[in-house]
Amino acid sequence: MSRVVVVGVSGSGKTTLSGELSRRLGVPHIELDSIFWQPNWTHLPPEQFEARVRDACAGGSWVVDGNYAAAIRELVWTAADTVIWLDLPRPVVMRQLVLRTVRRTLTRAELWNGNRERPLRDQLSLDPRRSILAWSWTDHGRTRVQYAQAMDDPRFSHVRFVRIRSRRELRRFLEGDALRASAARGRGGDVLQVDHEDE
Repeated sequence: MSRVVVVGVSGSGKTTLSGELSRRLGVPHIELDSIFWQPNWTHLPPEQFEARVRDACAGGSWVVDGNYAAAIRELVWTAADTVIWLDLPRPVVMRQLVLRTVRRTLTRAELWNGNRERPLRDQLSLDPRRSILAWSWTDHGRTRVQYAQAMDDPRFSHVRFVRIRSRRELRRFLEGDALRASAARGRGGDVLQVDHEDE
């Protein structure tokens, strides 16, 4: 396991897990949001975004986190040997996301390129274009279907998939045999299911 992609809806814990894996594996952590989002919440044109992602992933080993359009997914997943899908229940994701959003808003923490979390009045909106909370809520079901299909896509038959469905499974993955098994050399197309228990 040397080229790892971590995916999941906003608030599932992608960046936290990616940072931990980067530290343990001793490889760079590439956060796609930090490439895509430019100052004042503007974003790179698709061609520039794809070019920068391609350059960032040109190195030998890395951990990438982020969900983006099919072209970016194909670019990154084709180069990856492992995809970790944080498929946590919607209530767990929303609890994590609410706490994160409130903390970022109150502390005015800088996210990427000078950007900060939108005001709380925007976060309370039901419009996914204004609120990360609304976005994650509406994206949860769509993302689950999307990644379940991607696991069966022949373009990614070389990838080992790890599907994590609860915080308990995540702890077991990081602490136990699951991480060692996923790090060990194995054939592409494996799907590693951490022992499942609802949380």
